[in-house]
Amino acid sequence: MAVHLYAVSLDAGDPLRLARFWSVVLGREIVEHPREGVALGGDAHSDFRIRFLPSDAPKTAQNRIHFDLTSASPQAQRETVGRALALGGRHIDIGQGPDDDQVVLADPEGNEFCVIGAGNTFLAGCGPLGAVNCDGTRAAGCFWSEALGWPLVWDQDEETAIQSPRGGAKVTWSGPPLMDRDGRDRLHLDLVAADDRDAEVDRLLALGASRAGAGRHTADDLVLADPDGTEFCLLTPR
Repeated sequence: MAVHLYAVSLDAGDPLRLARFWSVVLGREIVEHPREGVALGGDAHSDFRIRFLPSDAPKTAQNRIHFDLTSASPQAQRETVGRALALGGRHIDIGQGPDDDQVVLADPEGNEFCVIGAGNTFLAGCGPLGAVNCDGTRAAGCFWSEALGWPLVWDQDEETAIQSPRGGAKVTWSGPPLMDRDGRDRLHLDLVAADDRDAEVDRLLALGASRAGAGRHTADDLVLADPDGTEFCLLTPR
C-alpha cells in the first residue's frame, strides 16, 4: 500500500513528561528526532510510533481516540494500573459499569485509556498496546481499511476493526452514536506516503476523505479528515 501508519500523535503540554509516562507503561523506548520531536519507537508488535507534539491548548472534553492496553493475567492488569498511578495517572469515570473487566485511567495530562482485563480474546496477540480505539462509524472503519490496506478483522453491529497483516495493535471504531466534537482532537493518526504524495491525496479523497487544512506540526504536512470528519495528517516525505 502506498501509505502507511507512521504514528499515533498526542498533543501535549509537556511532551517529554508524557513520553516518559507512556514509555514505562508500554515498555517502549523514547526516541528523539527532528521529525518525531519526542516519540516512542515501535516495538515487536507494532511498527508505528507514538509521538508527543507540543501544544498549549487545554483539554476540554473526552478524547475521541484512546488506547486499550492488554493484560496477560489479573496480576499483570493490577501491575499496569499500579505503574500508571505511580507515574501520575489517575482513575476516572467515563460511565463504565461496576462489572466491567477494564480499568479506566487518565495519563498525567488527562488522556483517557483502558487497561483491559485478562482473557480478552479480541486483543489476544496484539502486544501491550492492544488497540487504538476510535469513536467512529462503520464508514470510517471501511475507509481506513482501504486507505492502509489493512483487512477488516471485525465488522459487526456497526463496530469495526482493522489490523496490519503483520499483526500488532488493532485500530477499532465503536459505531454510533458518536461523541460530541469539541475543538481539535488531541490524538490523531499520521500517515506517510511511500511514493507520490499528491497521487495518494487524490486516492484518499476518492475513498471519502476531505481536505481539512495545513499541518499541525509543520506547515508542509497536510491535514485531511476521514468520512466522520476525524482529522489525520499526511506527513511530508523526508
